[in-house]
Amino acid sequence: MTPQTELDQLLALIAEQPDGLGIDAIAQLLGDGLKRRTLQRRLAALVARGQVQIVGAARAARYVRTAQVVARTLSAHEGADTVHAVVEVYVPTSPEGEAIKAYVRQPRAMRAPVGYRQAFLEQYHPNHTAYLHPGLRDQLHAMGRARTEQTPAGTFARDILNRLLIDMSWASSMLEGNTYSRLDTERLIEFGQAAEGKGALETQMILNHKQAIEYLVLDPAHAQVTPDCIVALHAFLSDGLMADPTAVGRLRRRAVEIGGSVYLPVALPQRLEELFGIVMQMAAEIDDPFEQAFFLMVHLPYLQPFEDVNKRTSRLAANIPLIRHNLCPLSFIDVPQAAYVDAMMGVYELNRIELLRDVFVWAYERSCQQYVAVKQNLVPPDIFRLRYRQALSDVVTAIIQNDEAVTSAAVNARLPSTVAAADAAHFTQLVLQEFAALHPGNAVRFGIRPLVFAAWKERHGGA
Repeated sequence: MTPQTELDQLLALIAEQPDGLGIDAIAQLLGDGLKRRTLQRRLAALVARGQVQIVGAARAARYVRTAQVVARTLSAHEGADTVHAVVEVYVPTSPEGEAIKAYVRQPRAMRAPVGYRQAFLEQYHPNHTAYLHPGLRDQLHAMGRARTEQTPAGTFARDILNRLLIDMSWASSMLEGNTYSRLDTERLIEFGQAAEGKGALETQMILNHKQAIEYLVLDPAHAQVTPDCIVALHAFLSDGLMADPTAVGRLRRRAVEIGGSVYLPVALPQRLEELFGIVMQMAAEIDDPFEQAFFLMVHLPYLQPFEDVNKRTSRLAANIPLIRHNLCPLSFIDVPQAAYVDAMMGVYELNRIELLRDVFVWAYERSCQQYVAVKQNLVPPDIFRLRYRQALSDVVTAIIQNDEAVTSAAVNARLPSTVAAADAAHFTQLVLQEFAALHPGNAVRFGIRPLVFAAWKERHGGA
């Protein structure tokens, strides 16, 4: 077996795991015949070539195929050989997007260093210039509208909040190299269970997304295209993740660089603050919610107003106009990291938006496939039950623990003070309905063990 063939085999093995593999796992898969030092040299060679990147540090380090690829083994046996094909996962790309991709994938030494070009911003005139042409905006509106009558701002996002919290926290974090799986993210958000083997910073990143999304969705008044809202989003998203804690929720006061890019953002704090104000003023003037969302995705990261966490802030900021217009939110679910990174590099180094537009449109269509159908199938929430959820739990638990039969009189005797007098009769009926549907499996919602419930049910079977 030639050295190149050995490297190809190792690369294909790593590419089969989207979350990457640690060196111990790789060694185990390859068997005992390969010395660890030899494996380390081969991994180092793949990293040096840019074909593999290291995510995490120390024991948590994982080797991940650069540009998110999937390896497929083809059943084409010619003699004793098996053909391995490595196919990159990417979004459908326009010819302009392909040209941008080809440029930014050149070695860094072949790309000319560039600074912030204010002309790129000045060339845009809200409601006259359009990054998204009218036909494309019409297409996005048709995809993003819920098939329901008009409801208050933020209703769509609130209706799917539980799903959105998990999907967007996971997808947006993954675009930053976070190795949490979607299932790990669900357990963390719903049960507070941090995933084993994951660093504290990865866990913090997920939880920060949850808080920032809740900030926008639970109170639509927060969802405003204003400097204060953007700074607040940054404060949520960067909490506990900044080397300088005072940089959380504050415009940067020092120069920054972007890893892997030849782009150098504005360094002077006074000029940065002035440009941030201009970007936000221009964004606020844009009428169409999709054009407004895309403008924020382009110009916030390009300006780099914060020391870090700029792209995360821009992704949540892009949802502000969608929330305000009651459109399907943009979760970035299934967006390949490579496509997003290439697209942002195109903005940074070429001031070209076509590849990012390809990513935006594909990502929004993917989100709509997830959420418009979900919302159509949702059972409308029982607002009365939500309002008195704790009171309902208290009454059900008290009746069972005190071994009482379920009657209207028993419920009325334990009517909590939090239930308004005008709601008392409705509340009593709600409790009786709850008992009618109660069984050992769902009694655990009230902290009642199955054996306790079974014993109570046996004595009060007519309840």
